[in-house]
Amino acid sequence: MPRLEWPLHIVRRVVIGVIVLAVLAVAVPLTVNWLGDRRARCGDGVVKMGDDRECVGVTDGSYIFADHLGPVEKKIRAENDQVEKDGDKYVSVAYMTSFTLTEDDSNSEESVRHELEGAYLAQYRHNRGDLSSSPKIKLLIANMGSRAARWEHTVDELIDRKTSDDKLVAVTGLGPSDTQNIDALRRLSDNGLALVASTMTATNIEGIKGLVRVSPTNVDEAYAASAYLKKEQVRRAVVVQDDAQDNYYAKTLGDAFTKVFQDIKGHQLVSDRMSYDSSVPAWRNELRWMPGQLCDLKPEAVFFAGRGKHLTRFLDAIANRPCQNREFMVITGDDTTNLTADDLAHAAESKVRVLYTGLAHPDMWRKDPDSVSPPSARPFQPGGLLDTWFPDDQHQDGQAIMAHDAVLTAAQGVEMAALGDVTGESVARMFHQMNSRQQVPGASGFISFQNNGNPRNKAIPILHLNAKGRSELVEVSARRGEPARKQ
Repeated sequence: MPRLEWPLHIVRRVVIGVIVLAVLAVAVPLTVNWLGDRRARCGDGVVKMGDDRECVGVTDGSYIFADHLGPVEKKIRAENDQVEKDGDKYVSVAYMTSFTLTEDDSNSEESVRHELEGAYLAQYRHNRGDLSSSPKIKLLIANMGSRAARWEHTVDELIDRKTSDDKLVAVTGLGPSDTQNIDALRRLSDNGLALVASTMTATNIEGIKGLVRVSPTNVDEAYAASAYLKKEQVRRAVVVQDDAQDNYYAKTLGDAFTKVFQDIKGHQLVSDRMSYDSSVPAWRNELRWMPGQLCDLKPEAVFFAGRGKHLTRFLDAIANRPCQNREFMVITGDDTTNLTADDLAHAAESKVRVLYTGLAHPDMWRKDPDSVSPPSARPFQPGGLLDTWFPDDQHQDGQAIMAHDAVLTAAQGVEMAALGDVTGESVARMFHQMNSRQQVPGASGFISFQNNGNPRNKAIPILHLNAKGRSELVEVSARRGEPARKQ
């Protein structure tokens, strides 16, 4: 058989064609991936993730996570730019929580906006306000996404900021007492960052290196609530608790109240704990049938250990109770502060007396002047800095105060560590030097820390939800119901 020979010019074309196809085989997927990455990028340090394309990550305020956050993020961006422009020594502190929210979140848009406003106030006071000191602080905004589902990406981004120009040393905020948030703070701790939780109250969050919190624990809240009820001559109570597995807040709150209410003879819980499970679709039905049992048990008070958004459903159920002639008192914990003004107004329509242990309230200074720092309390009063900067917002929920105190704690740690090399580890060491004259002058109370990172004898406001859905301060208490005072 004769051998087939190809002309040289055809061979060259075939070879070139094969090479071009090989190059395209590599280049096209790379180009597609590059374009996909470009489409996934929301801004510097912020990317779209998940089926809902949620923007998560870390920003200096140059990316706006949600329209309602625009005014405060712009102020943070301007302050950060000023820090860099001044050329002074600076480090960064991040405020991390879920800023893009859905119905599945316990926090509301209103509450997280207030947190960011309070965080900015603390940055301003440290950089060029009444507490001006060095190094200056850049404030980073870290979004973990709804229910902190994207915490791993955001935490990795924060860890990278330790060695970048941002020089991150501390992370504040840290979200509610849920599994994902606790996993996030453990990862941050393992990477040497100082941590200040603003609203985490679950009692079992301990043993995490570098972590302190400015909020009282659920045990402290239970003591304060129990002391108030006893003062009001309430002797018979019942506990209603969320049994959802990952709700550490509800479990530790319910356990604590169950224990402390019965520590004096004559005070009793009139039944076993009544429970519902918010992780199952039928949780509303479980709450709906409880009032009939409560009518039979005749407790003088119901202690509700659940999230604020569940409380409104529970109050709806009680409003439809079969024993309409019987009055009810419900007392609950600080998560009530996460409800919106509309939620609170709706809850007030139940015609049930509702009390709760808050984390902070602007009227604490007026009610008990010795329990909080006057210079820190003034910006939260009518006509104060927050009113001036954010005139359309009310700050009765205390969220701005707690975020302010968390960032203020980190800032004081930075200031105290400044004699040496300011790192996450050195700032965290300073937390346990914050006692006596070195206490943090918080708007929620003077703050010093026990060895386990919990605040010492922290002030706790007892609040009443009035008929207009407003929180009224009843008294300022502390861990065992005694007055909170500067140490």
